[in-house]
Amino acid sequence: MKKEQDPIEKAVSLFEKGFTCSQSVLAPFASQFGLDEKTALKLACGLGGGMGRQGLTCGAVTGAYLVLGLKYGSVSPEQKDAKEKTYQLVREFADKFKALHKSTECQELLGYNLGDPDDAKIIKERNLTATICPVMVRDAATILQELLNK
Repeated sequence: MKKEQDPIEKAVSLFEKGFTCSQSVLAPFASQFGLDEKTALKLACGLGGGMGRQGLTCGAVTGAYLVLGLKYGSVSPEQKDAKEKTYQLVREFADKFKALHKSTECQELLGYNLGDPDDAKIIKERNLTATICPVMVRDAATILQELLNK
């Protein structure tokens, strides 16, 4: 029987294979909550680079938010407690991530905006997505795992 890979290590591995930061964080956790990996990868695809390379919220962060929604989110308007629990955990995740990195914004984490052609050139020349983003993916997956284990 094949041993399942640790979700934190799998997240980093997926990113290193070329998946976006959001895909890399969502996919390893998705099956625990009834979402198959293929659907998870598709769902999170547009969130990389800070929401489609806009430099907004880091994809590793939004991937984690999606997982929190899968575990705790509401499925009807009457489930106000589930919605509040999800919101509380999203805020807790953000606070923990910001404690490590001072921001949840892709542009601030990289120091440049992936959506700006001049900045994108600098990012590529300095290999920033290969050095900074794996750290964000690992830290996001680690914080997420801690919150899921509470």
